[in-house]
Amino acid sequence: MFEGLSERLGSVFDRLKKRGALSESDVSAAMREVRVALLEADVALPVVKSFIDRVRERAVGQEVIRSVTPGQMVVKIVHDELVAMLGSDSQAVNLNAVAPVPILMVGLQGGGKTTTTAKLAKRLTERDRKKVLMASLDVTRPAAREQLRTLGEQVGVDTLPIVQGETALTIAKRAMTAGRLQGYDVVMLDTAGRTSIDEGLMAEARSVRDAVNPHEVLLVADALTGQDAVTTATNFDERVGITGIVLTRVDGDSRGGAALSMRGVTGKPIKALGVGEKVGDLEDFHPERIAGRILGMGDVVSLVERAAETIEAEEAEKMAERMMKGTFTLDDMAAQLKQLRSLGGLGGVLGMLPGVGKLQKQLAGANIDDGQLKRQEAIISSMTKTERANPRLMNASRKRRVAAGSGTEVQDINRLLKSHMEMAKMMKKVGKVGGKGMMKGLMGGGGMPAPGQMPQLPPGGLGGLGGGMPGLGGPKLPGLGSLPGFPGKRK
Repeated sequence: MFEGLSERLGSVFDRLKKRGALSESDVSAAMREVRVALLEADVALPVVKSFIDRVRERAVGQEVIRSVTPGQMVVKIVHDELVAMLGSDSQAVNLNAVAPVPILMVGLQGGGKTTTTAKLAKRLTERDRKKVLMASLDVTRPAAREQLRTLGEQVGVDTLPIVQGETALTIAKRAMTAGRLQGYDVVMLDTAGRTSIDEGLMAEARSVRDAVNPHEVLLVADALTGQDAVTTATNFDERVGITGIVLTRVDGDSRGGAALSMRGVTGKPIKALGVGEKVGDLEDFHPERIAGRILGMGDVVSLVERAAETIEAEEAEKMAERMMKGTFTLDDMAAQLKQLRSLGGLGGVLGMLPGVGKLQKQLAGANIDDGQLKRQEAIISSMTKTERANPRLMNASRKRRVAAGSGTEVQDINRLLKSHMEMAKMMKKVGKVGGKGMMKGLMGGGGMPAPGQMPQLPPGGLGGLGGGMPGLGGPKLPGLGSLPGFPGKRK
């Protein structure tokens, strides 16, 4: 998300930071480019005007003129104003009410409302330890209630039993009664979708709202629709009243106009982002972190949080112990490749690291994608257990057999083995320099080490980053170290 805008703003600020001093005309010229970049990103015109006025007022003031690094100061001002435009403070879904807390999900048809309901229910169940009941009020779309029931089975969340012939209002009342009698903490009500703003269905949503008095009314909007999503939010707020917004499909939105406009136009906070199709692909919305991503500052905090949710600490500790003994097998390498994919793939990880946004273009040019990461895992899986433990056994005939079994070429096997050898050397060196605590921290067993404990790592790390992806001959990505070295989750 925001790739196009981030690239445009990055080029503007790179030029500013190269200047020793900034005049008012320099700032004005930069603001014109920023204005065009925001408009091209499909940000609403009133929001753009207000943003540029605030930035210009601060950027031509004394805090920039007297600054030792005026270009950096302008970037900081833009960052601060982006945070203000996005809503300043992160606002999670509010559950501060008497149980069962009713949450009403509304939105247009096709925006991902039912899937988002299941994603949010899964998060509330697993992270917040809430007992959640989901109920579909969509009696107009065929199989809508069955869809929610299937999703409930996937995420391990209860759904209200389906009774034919009920109206949306009676289903909502029955769900709330079940929630009270069966001790649920949250009841999520998935309303019928709309292909457009339909007054009949709006009236139905209002009747449900009046009957259950929801603590949250969350609009699910498709980020890819840009300003149409902002218009939809405004209409729903006027007719039903919403308390927050969940933006879906942000992983496919390179412009980000909807996210940047929502708060300014509607006054309602974005509470979560749908970042993929899997049931776990839901993130909290943090304005400061999003602003950092837009300006190429990365979002390491979110990356660490994602790693903590996906990387098993127990397995990471076992791997750290093996590496301390100088043992780094191909099974360990496969585990790291799998961890990389669980963190959102190479592109998803790079997008959260500071100052590496430009490298994503290099990756695109090299045609490196998550499918190729899977092929590297396939190569390792095609080896015997003995070969994975001792790669030196891989002679010419074994390589031909593995290549045939994994659908790859012998050259791919050679590149993978070379990358593994480089990683093994690096891991052994890290173990010697940092000791047991350092290694566990890198592998996810004991939290990240303090900056002063970090040794100077040679190029390499996860999948050979710093020396090209394993078996792919990818671009050089210096200084990324061992990417999966984040705190793991406890079982």
